[in-house]
Amino acid sequence: MPLVLATSGEENIIRKVGGNAETKKHLEDMGFVVGGTVTIVNTIGGNLIVKVKESRVAISQEMAGKIMV
Repeated sequence: MPLVLATSGEENIIRKVGGNAETKKHLEDMGFVVGGTVTIVNTIGGNLIVKVKESRVAISQEMAGKIMV
């Protein structure tokens, strides 16, 4: 399922990162790699604040839709 549908506060394992090559590279550079974990911290106006690799990152709803958990 896409990350946008995941439950807030629950740790999820990243199964797939979609999008074009540029988008995939951008997400991977931020720490969204297959097999890694991601936790939704908060949702603000459709955008997500997530914890990935011990950092908090804000991503758009569109980007979160490309991350499958």
